[in-house]
Formats: sequence, C-alpha cells, structure tokens
Amino acid sequence: MHAWEAIQKTLNHIEDHIGDIIEIDELAKIAALSVFYYQRLFTRLVKKPVREYIKLRRLARAYEILKNKDKRILDVAIEFGFSSHETFTRAFKDTYGITPMQYRNRQIELENFEKPNLLLNYVMVDEGVPLISEGLVLEIRRMALDKPIHLLGVAGHVFFTQGIMLGERTRVSKAGEIWNQFHEIKGQIPHAIPGRQIGMSYPGEAPEGHFTYFAGAEVEAAGEDSRFTSFTIPVREYIVCGYEAENEKQLHDNLGKAMKFTRFWLKSHQLRADPAVSFFPEIYFQDKAEAYMELWVPFVRR
Repeated sequence: MHAWEAIQKTLNHIEDHIGDIIEIDELAKIAALSVFYYQRLFTRLVKKPVREYIKLRRLARAYEILKNKDKRILDVAIEFGFSSHETFTRAFKDTYGITPMQYRNRQIELENFEKPNLLLNYVMVDEGVPLISEGLVLEIRRMALDKPIHLLGVAGHVFFTQGIMLGERTRVSKAGEIWNQFHEIKGQIPHAIPGRQIGMSYPGEAPEGHFTYFAGAEVEAAGEDSRFTSFTIPVREYIVCGYEAENEKQLHDNLGKAMKFTRFWLKSHQLRADPAVSFFPEIYFQDKAEAYMELWVPFVRR
C-alpha cells in the first residue's frame, strides 16, 4: 500500500464517523502506522494536523445543516462532535470570522476545507483518458480556441494567500458573493448568449495580496457597458480539464480538487500556466443534463 492510500483510508474513516469521538491511535491503526509517523505523514499530505483537520471537516459538514433554521444550533453542534453551543460557536468564528447565528441569518457562501482525494495527486492519465474517483470524472484535453469569447458581468477583489488553494482555505466566500451579484443582474445583460456562464480569476486592478474575480455571461460581440465589467477570452491554445459529478453541489465542492489535479497534470507534462496572461476561466454549462464544467488554462512549456 502506498503512503497516500493509508492516509486516504483514515480520511474516509473520519468522514464516516464525523460526529463520533475519533482517537488518533485508532486512525494510526487503520493506517498500519505508529502514532508518531501517522501524524507526521498526515500533516505532510493533508497540510493540516489531524485534530485541526477533524475540526475543519466537522464545521464543513455542519454549515450545510445550519441552513435549516428549524434545527437548533446546539443540536447541530452535538451532531457533529462539539461538546457545547459555546465550543461550536468559538470554533466556527475562529474559522470563518462570523458566528453560526450570523451565518444563519445572512445565508452567505463559505469556503471550507474539503476532504482531500489524495489519488488525484499521484495518478497520471493521458490526454483524453478519463480518471474516475469518488464520484468525480475528470478528463484533460488540449483545445485551440478559434474565435474570441466576449463577456459581460460583475467583478470584485478577492484576498489570497500564496500556496493555499480553494478547498484548503476557510472563510466567507467573496467569489460566492460576486456570483450572487451576477445572478441578480444577468437578466439585464444585452445580447447574452444562453448556454455558458463563466467565472474567472485574473490580476486586473486588484490591490496587492488580492486577485480580481469575474462572473459573467457570454455575449454576441465585444463592447463596453458602464453597468458591467467586460472581458474577452482570446484566441489561443488551452489545456482543458473537464469534469462532471453526481450533482451540482458535488460539482462545486470538488472545484478545488479539479484545480489541484490540473496543476499536477501540467507539471507532470512539463507545462505551466502562461505567466504572461494569468487568467483562468471556469466554464459552467447551463444546457447540459449532467453536472459538468471545464477549467481552461492558457499554458506554455516549462
């Protein structure tokens, strides 16, 4: 058994017993490792100590249940392994910057530490060969865009920490707020083409330590409109990571995993994102029956 497989077994166990008392020596036995080496290897592969990871996964699972206002916050806390309302509230605020009650009243999106799929960091596939794991189907291909895609939408600035990707950070989702703004005004966008909506990160005029995030619709032609932010995806070659999941929620929850797999795939093929352009489209298909999206990466050789 590979080391990552041993750790993945314990990640699955944690998820299946998220509300129970979970002892580190029990996890070490599942991984067939000493407690010392298990904790060391876990932190190296998951990027969090075991106890911190368990807390973050409990919060990630609890936040969905919190949306149900008929359920008491204390009951949610107990269900997911917290000893009291106070302990749960303190952990929630330390992690997201708001209390469970504030979250429940505002109904905003949060970024959570997602359960890793370590296989995606170690298994390589060729172009056009699907990789199937834990209900997720990913496929990498190259695509030459032969005509530009013109967009109108809304944009804002998002804080980032170097080296920490979506699925590894915990906070109120600024990108989620930008998507909510877009959905409020998308009916006003002139000459919108149905079928695809596009999210994108790029430098823009963001202050230091931030990037610009855009959410918008494809339109028939380039043009300026003072009500909206405009962007054009240029003609060039892209690496495309297409992935589908069992439902829209799982698609969203696995976005960070797909991003990390794409980065791993590029590095393994001696490619990298083109530093001269630094924009990364997320293509959401509104006219497909399945939950499916694509990540496009403008690339160059290393």
